[in-house]
Amino acid sequence: MVLNAAVMIPVFIIVIIAHELAHGYVAYMLGDSTAKDAGRLTINPIKHMDPVGTVVLPAMLLLMKSPVIFGWAKPVPVNPRNFANPRRGMFLTSLAGPMANFFLAILFALLLKTGLFSQYSVGWTLLAAGVLISTILGVFNLLPIPPLDGANIVATLLPPHMAFRFMRLERYGFIILIGLLYLGLFDRIILPFSWGLIRLILR
Repeated sequence: MVLNAAVMIPVFIIVIIAHELAHGYVAYMLGDSTAKDAGRLTINPIKHMDPVGTVVLPAMLLLMKSPVIFGWAKPVPVNPRNFANPRRGMFLTSLAGPMANFFLAILFALLLKTGLFSQYSVGWTLLAAGVLISTILGVFNLLPIPPLDGANIVATLLPPHMAFRFMRLERYGFIILIGLLYLGLFDRIILPFSWGLIRLILR
């Protein structure tokens, strides 16, 4: 599925909003209203835009003529002290975003299978883009690189002193990420794994 920017960008925005809303709502259900109080439980895309993850990285990928785009939105604010069990709360809240992406990928795939849209029609293309982008963003955000969700998940599984040292890498996260992408992280790990999941989802 090679999709142009006119299709990928609006789908990308929908997917990242769903991702952040999932974080916020799970945190809220577990007792933390920080995201709600900050006005982040909204579908307004401007509230969720991150200069690097929502603008710079996707723009770079488009300029590089990448067949897909990926990135991240501005993380919703979370206060672990509001959870009855802070480590469990952070684990579930961090996991919620990628799981929302995979849920959307399955939903888009099910809609594709209904045959409501003829192949390569506008509707079909939007749904296909939804499957592709949702899956890739889910996989991408599970990478254990701060500030991605995968790093927060790993941190909740580490002893506190190790988690603190690990999360200090966040200040270098973007540099590490760009370096790994340059070394082939996307082509060698993210994309092959995503295609494997997509094949399972489309069965």
